[in-house]
Amino acid sequence: LDAANARCLWPKGQPFRAAARADAGSLHLKVKSAADWFSASGELDVGTEQVLGLRALLDLIDQDPSSRFVPLGEGAFVSLTAAFQRQLADLRSVSRPKGKQGVALHGLAALTLRDFFDSTDLEADSGWRAQRGKFREALAFEPSTPGTLQAELRPYQEEGFRWLARLSRWGAGACLADDMGLGKTVQTLAALLDRGADGAALVVAPTSVVANWLDEARRFAPTLKVRAYTGPTASRAGKLEDLGPFDLVVTTYGLLHNDVDALAEVDWSTVVLDEAQAIKNPSTKRARAARKLPARFRLVTTGTPIQNNVVDLYSLFSFLNPGMLGSAKRFRENFALPIERDRDPSTRTRLRRLIAPFVLRRLKSDVLDDLPPRTEVTLQVEMSPEEAALYEALRLRAMEDLEALARKESGAETASITVPARSGEVPTRSGTVPTGSGAESAVSGEHRLQVLAHLTKLRLACCNPKLVHPGGPPSSKLKTFATTLDELRQGRHKVLVFSQFVRHLKLIEEHLTESGVPYQYLDGATPAKARAERIAAFQAGEGDAFLISLKAGGVGLNLTAADYVIHMDPWWNPAAEDQASDRAHRIGQTRPVTVYRLVTKGTIEEQIVDLHRHKRELADRLLEGADAPARLSTAELLELLRG
Repeated sequence: LDAANARCLWPKGQPFRAAARADAGSLHLKVKSAADWFSASGELDVGTEQVLGLRALLDLIDQDPSSRFVPLGEGAFVSLTAAFQRQLADLRSVSRPKGKQGVALHGLAALTLRDFFDSTDLEADSGWRAQRGKFREALAFEPSTPGTLQAELRPYQEEGFRWLARLSRWGAGACLADDMGLGKTVQTLAALLDRGADGAALVVAPTSVVANWLDEARRFAPTLKVRAYTGPTASRAGKLEDLGPFDLVVTTYGLLHNDVDALAEVDWSTVVLDEAQAIKNPSTKRARAARKLPARFRLVTTGTPIQNNVVDLYSLFSFLNPGMLGSAKRFRENFALPIERDRDPSTRTRLRRLIAPFVLRRLKSDVLDDLPPRTEVTLQVEMSPEEAALYEALRLRAMEDLEALARKESGAETASITVPARSGEVPTRSGTVPTGSGAESAVSGEHRLQVLAHLTKLRLACCNPKLVHPGGPPSSKLKTFATTLDELRQGRHKVLVFSQFVRHLKLIEEHLTESGVPYQYLDGATPAKARAERIAAFQAGEGDAFLISLKAGGVGLNLTAADYVIHMDPWWNPAAEDQASDRAHRIGQTRPVTVYRLVTKGTIEEQIVDLHRHKRELADRLLEGADAPARLSTAELLELLRG
């Protein structure tokens, strides 16, 4: 027993009295349907000529969620069974008050609690019975792989298609979260063929993978009539007219945002968001645009359903099954804070149970016996004395600036702040913020931006001193890379080289050109046609190295000609690195794959890699039931500078 967390409630001068013991069978529940929602009300018989209304019972539980003893007044308590307490906690987390006595909850959320409803003394209307019947019908459905699919599905891919078809029949959204490289596209194409007769479908994908979608749709699903909704306004004119069965429109997230009004006018049978981590922030314009799309079946594919925190998952479900997880505020209170801040295992398990029917995740290690092994190696880079001196000077300057800002914050009466906008967004207006909690929040936002700016400069110095000082000393990391690449070329290996910084890639490109090393190059500025040509050339054997920016080439590429991957600089989110590495380690690869990470000793890079240990399995931990780490606070970011 943890004495620090022990609590004893004993009415003064009165004996402790358990008036009754209750389980779900003691609850008389009434359920009524209204569109996609259900309302529930009821009474708990506590055996003393006293009853508790459902709302009152949930409110009492909310006062002390960890206790199975519900106070009845005058020293009396009702003892709930552990199973009943869990069921009521589940109900409370997914419902909202309705009227004086009842609660309302989304129909899909209600069906995930069917063990609770089945255990009560239930009085339900025809809408509830119809929904349950539709659910049982979907579970029993055994779909056949479409005969027009020109691909031989692996057993796990066949099961993935059947899972998608069942959820489609049920009317629920689906998150296909298979590990990178397991063929999410071909499983999705099978589902699109299965639903083709129901009407037109829309696929939204990153610009970098649109060409891949068009190619694979025409190759594996030739009966789909594919339209590319891309390019300038004139070329898109008329592309959304006369859509019908087996039409497939493929567009980009950028055009989804720009043309959402036109796209939202179409009655889509199916809408697919590929690489759906693109909408992980529910407040962004692209996430809001995605939620406007009408569809009878919604599907997202992503190898990283949770990249940073559980709000990523909330954003996906806001598109898939709108309203199922409640409002953003209630989700934060009921799930995000208990999981991330308090690391509460019961809340984590509750969320996992809630989302489990709608998420399918398989790892390569679980389903691919024939995929060659993948080895990860960290190559430590020793700085030269000149590099170390430059790095330490930058670190000390960062600390001086931030300490000065802290002094300014503590002494300021007011603070005028302009928050820089993200690319493509309108800058936030400057304004005067009074001191107090609001000022503290605003100024700390400026503080955090400055911390991140200094951390970025330190990371650049680790990559190559010339990125922060044109006359800086030679780069030890570039020297280590050059030696490693020479050894790999002597062994006739081909290499993918990733960096988060395009300027860093350009310096590496200069070195390869001077050394006469044949290579391919790709970043966000590479035109789509040139991108496809360079990928095909590398796969055909042209080039020993492929330089790729992490953002532009981390998804949607098949580069199995390479059997080595080099990450030149660690990124905060290890999931992005894993996705990039899987450009080589995927179906079609026949050789073992080795992933090198170049990490500069004694620097911020070592601390980032240490953070990976906490973040790398964030998605799997939630989906499989382990704790999820909290996000880094400004104080934690400052600690990285002090280290």
